Amino acid sequence: MGLPELKDKSLLKSQAYVNGEWVNAKSGQTFEVTDPATGKVIGTMPEFSPEDTEDAIAAAAAALPSFRKMTGRERSRLLRKWHGLMMDNIDDLALLITLENGKPTADAKGEVTYAANFFEWFAEEAPRVYGDTIPASIPGNRVFTLKEPVGVCGLITPWNFPAAMITRKIGPALAAGCTVVAKSPGETPLTAAAIVELAHRAGIPKGVVNVVTALKNTPQVGEAITSSDTVRKVSFTGSTGVGKLLMRQSADTLKKLSFELGGNAPFIVFDDADLDTAVAGAIASKFRSSGQTCVCANRIYIQKGIYDDFANAFVEKVREFKVGAGFEEGVTHGPLIHDRAISKVESHVKDAEAQGGKVLIGGQAMPDLGSNFFQPTVIRDMSNKMKLAHEETFGPVAGLFPFETEAEVVKMANDAEVGLAGYFFSKDLQRCYRVAEAMDVGMVGVNTGLISDPAAPFGGVKWSGFGREGSKYGVDEYLITKMVTLGGMGQPLQGS
Repeated sequence: MGLPELKDKSLLKSQAYVNGEWVNAKSGQTFEVTDPATGKVIGTMPEFSPEDTEDAIAAAAAALPSFRKMTGRERSRLLRKWHGLMMDNIDDLALLITLENGKPTADAKGEVTYAANFFEWFAEEAPRVYGDTIPASIPGNRVFTLKEPVGVCGLITPWNFPAAMITRKIGPALAAGCTVVAKSPGETPLTAAAIVELAHRAGIPKGVVNVVTALKNTPQVGEAITSSDTVRKVSFTGSTGVGKLLMRQSADTLKKLSFELGGNAPFIVFDDADLDTAVAGAIASKFRSSGQTCVCANRIYIQKGIYDDFANAFVEKVREFKVGAGFEEGVTHGPLIHDRAISKVESHVKDAEAQGGKVLIGGQAMPDLGSNFFQPTVIRDMSNKMKLAHEETFGPVAGLFPFETEAEVVKMANDAEVGLAGYFFSKDLQRCYRVAEAMDVGMVGVNTGLISDPAAPFGGVKWSGFGREGSKYGVDEYLITKMVTLGGMGQPLQGS
């Protein structure tokens, strides 16, 4: 299959974006971007070095003084225009996502809408960055606070949502008055480049948004961002291991940080749940993007009273899936991102089978489709000894664990170093509050498998990181609070 045609071919870029211009790496080096469904090369991008990255940081620093002085309303108009351009180009952006990430076209279009909505949301938040007046303890003093942009921000994003992860960070940064250097993922840089082309068209001033690219140089580029004293804040979405490394690298310059790291989401179905709703929620949560999201259900706990009924209904829904290249008609699930992802999925399936798990459907790679395809898989009779109970699979494997009591399942759900998302299904209102409050995660979905919303604060606890993205809290990550105390303000009126 050849490269599908973009309506606007100028959205397919082969350069990074620094200081309002499209640039190559000084070394002239590039890396190839491949389609995970076919392995074919679909583009090239510059292999940036730390020196190239420092130029982008310098551009963001130069743009900061004027951009931070713009009113919130002025920045709002820029974000709103950018949002409109994304929606005008939804087909082309979705095509690029499917090409480099592999997700089916319908999912890709959904991501573009979700991504653009962060610009719309933060366009509405930009004019509403409020300080406070504070009653002083000392007579004659007047105390108030100002919210100010933290400064130049380094943003590092993953490949699983090539559009949404970058807009979820750039939106609040610009709303707050910050300028940014964004490192796009080496696996999926074309989507970010197209989005920043639309920023250029929207009139975002030069230097305000810079996008740097690298594949093999990713660790060095990351360190250039974290070690720069000019960069005052780093936001990262990715693995816990890399998050820890970036945190150590940021320590010398005491940056403000927000990290959204790995997950291992528990998904609990109590026997008083609506079975159809729970099955639909599990399908949506577990198999979205072929299981390659940080909030995917990873450990599915089913109360014994409905265990068999749930397993049978769940498998019947999985039978309806069609796996293939994202552009093919009727395809519901695409490839995994690369061979390392396939290897991890295979290891989890084999480990579960070796320890008594029973594969109800799937369980095999699909080499006839390509090297990165794996069958959607359901395994029953899972136990806490298995790898899948303790490691994030990040693939299309659903392991069903039986449980008996509420206390037992909450203990199992919380038995993880990470705590990003958790889900449960019940029609008992008291249980809904009780279990939601007991779950040791940053986000809880009750009777739903989809919790992502620009209006909702996204983030985790424990080894899943800290800070929140989206919602009214999202802008705060890019602001500092400055306190001002005015002395000698309690004097009587003149002439009294």
